[in-house]
Formats: sequence, structure tokens, C-alpha cells
Amino acid sequence: MSATAAALQPGLACDPATLRALGHPRLRAVAAGIRQFLIENVCRNGGHLGPNLGVVELTLALHRVFRSPRDRILFDTGHQAYVHKIVTGRQDFTSLRLRGGLSGYPSQAESAHDIIENSHASTALSYADGLAKADAVREIAGRTTVAVVGDGALTGGMCWEALNNIGGSSRPVVVVLNDNGRSYAPTSGGIADHLADLRAGNGSNVFEQLGFVYIGPVDGHDLPELEHALREARSYRSPVVVHCVTVKGKGFAHAEADANDRMHAVGTVDPTTGRPRSSAKPTWTDVFASEIVDIGAQRDDVVCLTASMLLPTGLGEFARRFPKRIFDVGIAEQHMVTSAAGLAMGGCHPVVAVYSTFLNRAFDQVLMDVALHRLPVTFVLDRAGITGPDGPSHHGVWDIGLMTAVPGLRVAAPRDPSQLRELLREAVSAAGPTVVRFPKASAGASIGAVDRMGCVDILRSSGNDILLVSMGPVAQACLDAAALLEAEGLGVTVVDPRWVVPCSPALAALARAHRRVFTVEDSSRDGSAGSLLAQAVPEIPVYTIGHPRAFIAHASRQQILESHGFTGSAIADTVLEGRS
Repeated sequence: MSATAAALQPGLACDPATLRALGHPRLRAVAAGIRQFLIENVCRNGGHLGPNLGVVELTLALHRVFRSPRDRILFDTGHQAYVHKIVTGRQDFTSLRLRGGLSGYPSQAESAHDIIENSHASTALSYADGLAKADAVREIAGRTTVAVVGDGALTGGMCWEALNNIGGSSRPVVVVLNDNGRSYAPTSGGIADHLADLRAGNGSNVFEQLGFVYIGPVDGHDLPELEHALREARSYRSPVVVHCVTVKGKGFAHAEADANDRMHAVGTVDPTTGRPRSSAKPTWTDVFASEIVDIGAQRDDVVCLTASMLLPTGLGEFARRFPKRIFDVGIAEQHMVTSAAGLAMGGCHPVVAVYSTFLNRAFDQVLMDVALHRLPVTFVLDRAGITGPDGPSHHGVWDIGLMTAVPGLRVAAPRDPSQLRELLREAVSAAGPTVVRFPKASAGASIGAVDRMGCVDILRSSGNDILLVSMGPVAQACLDAAALLEAEGLGVTVVDPRWVVPCSPALAALARAHRRVFTVEDSSRDGSAGSLLAQAVPEIPVYTIGHPRAFIAHASRQQILESHGFTGSAIADTVLEGRS
């Protein structure tokens, strides 16, 4: 580690009070040291690199002008809060996003300076509106609520609902617009065009029309200019927008030049070359990316939608091959789903590629805009189940519980790459709404079936004592458990229902042929697919091995799965104990 970065280990005088006493030349040196610290630590452990490199000076200026935590500083989204963590006493990044280490997002458990645990975009302005209203109700004067909002977040509808309320008030809310022209990918739509006009000094100003004082554009890397603008904003004691123009990845050439945003969030990376330290195995996302291109080549009615996640959800090659059939709606999942409904009504088959955790935000649209109309829309849920280092807000453990409530919707959970390809094709051929879910993980080897009953694959069969229902890529763990249980003298059948919602008649029939049934699913036990099977066969004991009704802390995916009993030995022990 370089001397500059080493100086930022615990004990560095980099707290807000010390920062306020420094002159700008010394502050620029601190900023350079923070950048080097981020590059070396995030490249070593993984995390959000580009967004944090872009907000170094902005974060220093915020903590010099405002008095956190009395003045509340909110980040939208929270992945740009690493510098804020450093300044507020959290400089041990050796275990960033690892079990027991710092969260990759703001965390109330870590610091009083973290007001909201915000990792879903476009929400901070609504929090800010509520906090400012609470101060008015309680007659608390003299403090400011500050929302640091990325331009990508402004593509989400909640931002504009909040801006409508804030701008129509007289409450002291400072909106710091961090405009780098990107979210994961270049910011799209009319808002991006308007911000470009503001940067060029052209046209009317939508923020002023909504009731805000507008300051900017400001160079987001010029500390004196930033501080002057923020002090001016604070002095108004009313709604203000400070428009700061920043460079994503500032100070790291590989990130600044990263047109495809591979440096937005990184795994372990060589900081010299900017490349991954080891070649990764093909992931579930890679398999989907390949198959959707093949489907698109055969079906000109298939279109794809993304919410600013074109590359992370595997749609890059589809966009290159079929540019007229790809739609990036911005960070606007609700709009995306209802737009997909309109596409389906218009004769297309939309494939909505989205992280599982973000589909939660559009449940009403899935229910009332897609399912109520029985529309052929396919939702491809990447990052389903436990995701790992991104923590509780990103684990995709709620989608099954939500989707089991939707009439007419079918959910597939492939066990291996070949099944993902097969089930995706079945989904886009369906007459109604479908979901295909898979995890953030390397795609394993294919697991063959010895038989098929209805739509259910039978993976192993040695008797009718125990039925293990493997839902998704937990099949190998179930097969390992079966071998251990057979050694204990039990007859075990392992099946993969493939379509886990609704419960198929074939699966119910198989359950009735066994003494006890255990479903194994990488989702919450509450509202599980196993609960549907239990309702279908009330005469048979059905137990679900899944995740607890809890917000699960960050750790590696494998660590969390092991701790929750998703190994062959743990599954076997659960069966032998007669409980889940």
C-alpha cells in the first residue's frame, strides 16, 4: 500500500472538525489520499468504485459546510457514501462488504451520521421531505436536510413526487444534484437532455419552475466553488437545488474511460490494469444473455426492457444486435412494468430483465397492470435469492412470496444452465405472465433427470420415505442430502418442479406418495413455494428449508447459504431431526 493510502488508516485526522480547519491546498491533498485509498481498497475487496471516486471533493465540502449528524445528509443512492464513511470515522476498509465488516451502503448500526440505509434509488428526496416536515411540526429550527441525489436517480418517479412537495414548501431542504451523466449506464430520457441544457446554460429551468432556488452548474471537483455554493444554499433556509457536475471514476484512468461502467461496481481488480484479478466462470447472467439473443434472432416480437441495468442484467449483446427492440426506461421499475404491459397489448412479447430486489418496487404493476390483463410478459429476475456482499436491501428473497399472491402468474426456477435455456423459451412462449429467477453466482454443471412426471423432473429415486423438492440451483445440495439419508436407511426421491408457482398437480401427486416432504428454496420461508404445496396436500407433512423472516446481513453468498442450512449435510440433518 502506498504511503498516501496508508495514511488513511484508522487514526488519520480526517474527521469533519479537522477538515473544517484545513486550508484548500491541504484539503486537495486529503482528497488525493482518499482517492488512492479507495482505489487500493475497493480493487482489493470489491465494491462501488466509480461512484465514490466522483464524490470525493463533494463529500468533503458537505462536511465542511453542514454539521452532520444534526444536519441530515442523505445519499441517493447509498453506494456513493464510502467517502462519507471515511470522514465520519470508518476508515478500516480491509473487510468492506465482508462478513462482520463495513456495509457497502449507509448503516445506522455503524454510525449516527448514517440517517437512512438507502440502497434503492430515487427515495432520498421523499425521506428529506418527511424529515423537514417533522422538524417543522416539532418546531426544531436551525438545521438543514441535505439530499445528495445522482442524476440517474432523477429518472425515477418518486424523485418528482418528492420534488413537487418540497418545491411547494418553504422548508430548508438542500438538494445536491450530483450530475455525472450516468447511473450504471448513461442517463437516458428527457431529464438527461434537460440537465445537459442546464450544463450548457440553455433553456428554462424545471427546478425553478417547481419552486426551488437553483444554484449552478458548479464544478463538483472545485472545493472553493463547491463550498461557496453550499453555504449560499444553506443561507436561504428554503428549498434549493445545487447542481454539481462531477466525473464518475475521477482520478482513476480506467474508471474515467469506462464507457461500459464496468468500474461502477467491481469485484477484485488489478488497480494497475483495471482488469479482474482472475478469469470468472460463466454466470447465470451470462447464460441468459446468450439465450435471449438466440431467442431474439428467432422471434422478432420479443423485446427487452431494463431499468438502467442494461449490462448488469445481460442485455448488452441483445441491444447491440436488436437496437430497436431494447428499451432502457431509467431507474423506473413501476413505469417499466406498465410499459411492458402496453408492449404486450400491442402485440410484442416483452422480457423485463431486473434484479429480484427491484421488482419488489413494482408489485402493484405486476398485479394490476400485467396479471389482471393476463398479458404475456416475462420477468427475468437476476440476483434472486441470497446475493451476498450487497446485504439486506439486495438479497432477492421476497420475490416468491410476492409472486405466489398473483393470480395466473407462473414462476420458473432453473436448476442449471440447460434448464434456464429451456424454461426461458417456455416462458416467452406462454400466453400469460411468467417469471424466471436465478441467482448472482457462477452457473454450475448440468444435472440430468432420470424421469419426468408432468412438468416435474425426477432427479433421483430410491423409495417413498422422503420427498426432497429442489427449487432452483439447490439441486446438487439436495442430491448430496439424499445420498446421506439413504445411508441412514431412508428411501428418498429428489425432484425439480421447474415451474415452482403454481403448485403443479404432478408435484402434489408425488408428495402424496411419500411420508414426509421437504422443499428447499433460496427464498424466504414465509410465502414460499413450499407453502403452496402444503396447501395442496394438507394430509402430508410439508416442511420448507428456506431463509428466515429477517433482513439478512452482508457476507459472501456461500457463507450465508451454509449458515442457513443449504448444504447436503445440513439438509440431511434437518430431515433426520424431523423439523425444518
